[in-house]
Amino acid sequence: MQPQQYIVVNDPERRAVVGEWYRHAFDRYEATLPEPTEFRDDEARASWERTRAASRHLADHMGEVPVIVLFLQARIPWAPADADGPLDIGRLDASVYPAVQNFCIAARALGLGTTLTTVIRVYGDEVLDALGVPAGRFEIAALVPVGHPTGAFGVAPRKPAPAVTHWNEWGVKRR
Repeated sequence: MQPQQYIVVNDPERRAVVGEWYRHAFDRYEATLPEPTEFRDDEARASWERTRAASRHLADHMGEVPVIVLFLQARIPWAPADADGPLDIGRLDASVYPAVQNFCIAARALGLGTTLTTVIRVYGDEVLDALGVPAGRFEIAALVPVGHPTGAFGVAPRKPAPAVTHWNEWGVKRR
């Protein structure tokens, strides 16, 4: 079906509007986050602190990035059913997230930095209205700021695959 649409925001005034809504959304979201009380080690604590500071910085400066790309998903009825009842075949977002990933990978290949964020959804309707999107037709699946990184690309810390992979049934791990 490919029902997604994209809005590329490079106009400074419109970026500022999106940035303000993003900051408001992040303020609300940040206030709900629990403060961790324990870390496995000092490196884990430092990583958490860097991520938290970077998230806050992004919220405070979203309107200043060179380009903001909004990935929109159509709001269409998506509840197939047959004689046995509803069929849960997943959200339509499954159609748009591969496009987001491909966009981010292509940007990186060009030396551009990106990040996928969804916190803007807190005020998604307000942002869509500010950008002239017809009311009720779309929702924001993702917002991706695009710019030139100030430092070198690094490797994001991730849990090792064996720590989050189960084989054939829950709890069966391979070493």
